[in-house]
Amino acid sequence: MDRRLVVLFAVACGASVANLYYAQPLLDRIARDLDVSPGAAGLLVTASQIGYALGLVTIVPLGDLIARHKLVGPLMAACTLALLGAAAAPGLPVLLLAILGVGLTAVVAQVLVPLAGALAADHERGTVVGTVMSGLLIGILAARTFAGLLAAVAGWRAVYIAAAVMSALLGVVLHRMLPRLAPADPDLTYTSLIRSLWPLVRDEPVLRRRMIYGAIGMAGFTVVWTSLAFLMAEDYGKGEAETGLLGLAGLVGAGAAMGAGRLADRGWAHRATGTFLLCVVGGWGLLWAGGESIAALIAGLVLVDLGMQGQHITNQSILYALRPEARSRLTTLYMTGNFAVGAIASATSAVAWSAGGWDAVCLVGGGLAVLGCLVWLDEHVRARPTVRR
Repeated sequence: MDRRLVVLFAVACGASVANLYYAQPLLDRIARDLDVSPGAAGLLVTASQIGYALGLVTIVPLGDLIARHKLVGPLMAACTLALLGAAAAPGLPVLLLAILGVGLTAVVAQVLVPLAGALAADHERGTVVGTVMSGLLIGILAARTFAGLLAAVAGWRAVYIAAAVMSALLGVVLHRMLPRLAPADPDLTYTSLIRSLWPLVRDEPVLRRRMIYGAIGMAGFTVVWTSLAFLMAEDYGKGEAETGLLGLAGLVGAGAAMGAGRLADRGWAHRATGTFLLCVVGGWGLLWAGGESIAALIAGLVLVDLGMQGQHITNQSILYALRPEARSRLTTLYMTGNFAVGAIASATSAVAWSAGGWDAVCLVGGGLAVLGCLVWLDEHVRARPTVRR
């Protein structure tokens, strides 16, 4: 696969998914500007999550029915309009509607990832997916830092204007550069497409196993980033800018995890999964020490993000080789599981912080990491080496 196209996919995925996270460091500014309560402004995060969930279930599966390149352009255009609507919103109701649209169209990232898997040759699929997924995670981690810094200089509306310009430019470039591919299964109807989701889960044990790994990884990732702002504010006396800059530590882990796809390409997915799970366990140990040491906190963030992203890349590399004609539906199932568990983990993290502070948060996150290792150990004991995935 052309290296320039891989980089374009990575940038587009990162920019698209970043749109979901811009609001998080801006909630206080938005609340003051629109004269609403912080709780009401917090509904913006909920709106983006609802939109994204709807898009995962209703739009992403279309990639197995319609040529994926035909979905990308309209989604990028709609995302641009939604971002402009957010920038121009006169009040909270309009802003909520615009952010719902942003979440719905941000699933273009989950259309591009299986498209990259389809375009890649068998021997390079893991490497390509790893690069694209690293771009996606970098977008998530960089979004908070970018939004916080730009809003401090030019206001929160400037963040959405800049995001709209980026979305429009990427839409034009993608329209010109995306290869034209036939749909994976043009004989399917939309109804049969949606009905086929459960049989995929029922009939594919590899999918079920990788959904478990992915959900555990996403839960741990969400637990740490949900409560990190509380730790920085209450224990270190730092604000949103400093908390946002900690996302740079996560970028180191995300970049280091790009090699996970190469391991999957070489048939080392099972060993790689175990190694990344151990990284997460070690990371949570450092995060626990990070309650009193900023150096340990940064090192822990690097390891947790490295382990989570490494698992994620390995999982998707395996899934895209599993059923080529169903890559978009596999993405829907895998990401919906991640999203649902991540939402539960976010609430659990907040409860843990209220109940026992950072120690309780680390107990939850560390417990999830150990659970992942136990799942891997069970697979290792049960499976023959020739069939381990």
